[in-house]
Amino acid sequence: MQIDKNSRIPVYVQMMDLLITQIEDGILEEENRLPPERELCDIYGVSRSTVRQAIQGLEKDGYVNIYKGRGAFVASKRLNQEMSGFYSFTEYMKKLGKTISTVLIDFSKIKCDERIARKMQCPAGADIFRFTRVRYVGKEPMIIVTTHLLCERFPDFEGERLVTGSLYAMMSEMYNVTFTRARETLQSVCARKDEAKLLQLKQGAPCMKIDRYTYEKDRLIEYAIGIVRGDKFQYNVELH
Repeated sequence: MQIDKNSRIPVYVQMMDLLITQIEDGILEEENRLPPERELCDIYGVSRSTVRQAIQGLEKDGYVNIYKGRGAFVASKRLNQEMSGFYSFTEYMKKLGKTISTVLIDFSKIKCDERIARKMQCPAGADIFRFTRVRYVGKEPMIIVTTHLLCERFPDFEGERLVTGSLYAMMSEMYNVTFTRARETLQSVCARKDEAKLLQLKQGAPCMKIDRYTYEKDRLIEYAIGIVRGDKFQYNVELH
């Protein structure tokens, strides 16, 4: 925990590195408050402006969350989602030992407009189910998913079942779906007002938008749009 003031490395960067080491080693635990600024000044022998610069840098890098009037708290570690093959969010989180829950925001049967028809490779006016869910890991909202399914392929689909189970498990068990492949496109976006409220973020916070196209043989059977928290989630892609 020594800072070398003669080093070419800025003092606030050295302080950041020391705090990051403590966070990654579990000395500073998730959700715990960092020591007050004055105490950090004494510990590291630096000025309050240096402490603030270091804490702001840690916030930008996702290591801490700063709450006005409360101080800085160690952020929860990002969840890693492997993208090396077809995956189910529910099943993957269960493998990590996480508790998953779902809140169904809306569920409706609608006529497909031209924009969604192009996405789903179906005629405009076709009947589709559209529903939006917020997926929680533990007590924290992680992803908003808006899903479109063809009514023709999934007759009598019941939205209530989505709250207690996996969509893909339901599709497989109730409709004998064989998932052939999926294609995803990822884009960096800022949380809109309604999204920020559902994800418990500030409006404009960084998120990842994921468009997912799921196929059964050569037929597209699902088009989904996911808005994922940028501060809690990261995707890993293995290249061969």
